[in-house]
Amino acid sequence: MELKEGMSAPEFSLPDSEGNKVALSDYRGKNVILYFYPKDNTKGCTLEAISFRDNYEEIMTINTVVLGISKDSLKSHIGFISKYHLPFILLSDEEGKVCELFDVWKKKKMYGREYMGIERTTFLIDQKGEILRIFKKVKVEGHVEELLQEIKNKK
Repeated sequence: MELKEGMSAPEFSLPDSEGNKVALSDYRGKNVILYFYPKDNTKGCTLEAISFRDNYEEIMTINTVVLGISKDSLKSHIGFISKYHLPFILLSDEEGKVCELFDVWKKKKMYGREYMGIERTTFLIDQKGEILRIFKKVKVEGHVEELLQEIKNKK
């Protein structure tokens, strides 16, 4: 089923970097920036994480949390968080079930070969758990600023 703006976001639970189970419903009453990214410690994913980190204080002032999801292991997330001092939660979806639930597991092409991977996608979810906006094939530069503007406009 394709997710659309205005729909309720699918419920899920995944482990964070400390092994704690985190559910989307844990954040009812807050806006959630749920971003899916391909891989820890790669150029685009690092730039995206740093951008969220650098804007995190402002994000928190507008009653919003950031949750990042990739198929990386908990160990990989721990290193990524530590290396770049990330103040937000990264969730591990090693089996890819949440990636499939949110329809971000896609056929991709690079250097003439096809493979399956995460399409960089962000879901902006409101305080009631409804999807406000879906940003597909995210371009990292300016993305966090666009999200901040979107949240401020929805108030």
